[in-house]
Amino acid sequence: MKYMKLGSKPDALQSDGKFVRYISSELATDIIIAVGDVKFDLHKFPLLSKSNHLQKLVSKANEDNSDEIYLNDFPGGPKAFEICAKFCYGMTVTLNAYNVVAARCAAEYLEMTENIDKGNLIFKIDVFLTSSIFRSWKDSIIVLQTAKSLLPWSEDLKIIGRCIDSIASKTSVDPVNITWSYTYNRKLAQVDKIVEEKITSKEKIESVPKDWWVEDICELDIDLYKRVMITVKSKGRMDGVVIGEALKTYAVRWLPDSVDALVSDDHAWRNKSLVETIVCLLPCDSGVGCSCSFLLKLLKVAILVEADELSRKELMNSISLKLHEASVKDLLIPARSSATTTYDIDLVQDLLNRYMTNEKKNCDSEIVEKKDKVFGESILGNRAILNVGKLVDGYLGEIAHDPHLSLSSFVDLSQSIPDFARPNHDGLYRAIDIYLKEHPSLTKSERKNICGLMNVKKLTSEASAHAAENERLPLRVIVQVVYFEHLRAAANAQAFANSLRDPPRTLVNEDEEYEKTTVKSCHSLNRQTSRMKLKDDEFRKSVKMNKSSSKNSKSGMQLLPSRSRRIFDKLWNVGKGQGENRSSETSGSSNSPTSIVLGDTKSSGSSLRHQRHSIS
Repeated sequence: MKYMKLGSKPDALQSDGKFVRYISSELATDIIIAVGDVKFDLHKFPLLSKSNHLQKLVSKANEDNSDEIYLNDFPGGPKAFEICAKFCYGMTVTLNAYNVVAARCAAEYLEMTENIDKGNLIFKIDVFLTSSIFRSWKDSIIVLQTAKSLLPWSEDLKIIGRCIDSIASKTSVDPVNITWSYTYNRKLAQVDKIVEEKITSKEKIESVPKDWWVEDICELDIDLYKRVMITVKSKGRMDGVVIGEALKTYAVRWLPDSVDALVSDDHAWRNKSLVETIVCLLPCDSGVGCSCSFLLKLLKVAILVEADELSRKELMNSISLKLHEASVKDLLIPARSSATTTYDIDLVQDLLNRYMTNEKKNCDSEIVEKKDKVFGESILGNRAILNVGKLVDGYLGEIAHDPHLSLSSFVDLSQSIPDFARPNHDGLYRAIDIYLKEHPSLTKSERKNICGLMNVKKLTSEASAHAAENERLPLRVIVQVVYFEHLRAAANAQAFANSLRDPPRTLVNEDEEYEKTTVKSCHSLNRQTSRMKLKDDEFRKSVKMNKSSSKNSKSGMQLLPSRSRRIFDKLWNVGKGQGENRSSETSGSSNSPTSIVLGDTKSSGSSLRHQRHSIS
């Protein structure tokens, strides 16, 4: 810390209790100056030789035949006046970052200018501020902190403005040129780690990080912090990521962790002001500067402290730009007291709508630039939309436990993303299964509606095996799962057989190969169904042969569970019945086995529509 010593005489100012100060001297004192509750017994001559204001006050006191002067609203109080009095007597005074602002304001009040005496206190303090304080990083921050209690004097004297400019200028300095000390706990932790690993001293020299300054300015009050950050941003030399890190560090420093502390009457206004200030300071870089996790946590706090609508809207827009970076935990925002659900579902729905609107705009602009691109291909070119798909399914799995979650909310949220954002339906199946388990009172139509969200063809083998044994699913869905799992097994077996006959091929599109093999299996199965000449034992024998073939080929196909096999056999045998009406239950996302057969055997198999039994 920088300091400056003034005067050379020993300190002769004594105390008589808490409220009396006097000069220990052979000469009797001839004036009493009251500053607040403290009275100073002093001599007129040394004071009047330095202070123009005291000259005026003493002259007026003499006219009133009084030897006592009252200094009302004296900046800095008795301590600041004591510094000025000692300077007038030539006693030793030490100025530093903690008392220099108070001394400067007191000197201004007393009009200790160069017109009264050369080298007066105002001049000496201004030299100290310019040559030392404003050149020191930590001293500038300390002076700025102490200046707030001395408003409006410190503002009028431009001390606050000069401190802010000094701090902002130093934050913009190239880290390579920084030679002053600063607080950086993460750097200290890294140094400790280096010492433990016994790395040489030459390797211990680390470059100064770009965010070296963020922790030091966290001690400023929110008003001063806002002014510093605005000045830092106005210089245009600070990276948005560093700005975001500074705001995050300040929020962590001052926002309490507990909800009760956030909304308590003692701190509610301060917390609201803090959140609104941080939001207005967010970098204007399309949300790049701050992480999505931090923005969502800030949104939670903004809702709790009832921040203004504009702040919440800005947060929502920033979050929607990078929703693909969020985690399920981040989205679990508690619902307001008036809501029936545990979490704020409408808020997440709004975020998803904003995100998809932004993605659509981005892709439209790409289409204008590149005519050969379409919307789906443009989005699939990056992983962002796929991450959102996983995020939505994970979020659905969490909120599905809520017994008060309506079916319409679940369906709407599931349908907020396009089909290509969900190439795998395992996560959606898990969420649907949880919802069915937690809501056993759903009607048959409602169960059909929610299961219609799922495409059984997009389930993995593990999920299909679970679904085939899941009694909570409608029977038609289970049949579809078993059917398509059978097709997958046949396709895998055929693919393995082809690989044994043909030389290995490179750069084969797996999806196209799968579709071709599946189509072959469908045609083969359709021919068998149209003839209706296979006996039950022949069909079981062919199924066993397929299982054996897939097992020997190490294709990874799992055997169908016994319950699922019985269902599939039942479906096969039902096709032989006559004159029965077929069931109306079906899944909205996949075709049933029989519907596929009818599509390919329109002429010869049209009568089969009236021959199927209901298996629902």
